[in-house]
Amino acid sequence: MSKSFEVIERMGISTESISIAVKELISEAGFTKKVEWFEIIDTRGRITSEGKIEFQVKVKIGRKL
Repeated sequence: MSKSFEVIERMGISTESISIAVKELISEAGFTKKVEWFEIIDTRGRITSEGKIEFQVKVKIGRKL
């Protein structure tokens, strides 16, 4: 069994919440390989030109090779 992991970073974005941004990002990352763990490494936001709040979450993801 493999003891090696690949580690990738991705940015999740949602206009609803930080939680939804993370859940959608993890779900998308799991399409190609099973996500074993994740770490939130940065959170930020911005106001769109329409006046909506956009949550941005940078996540480190570990997947077995």
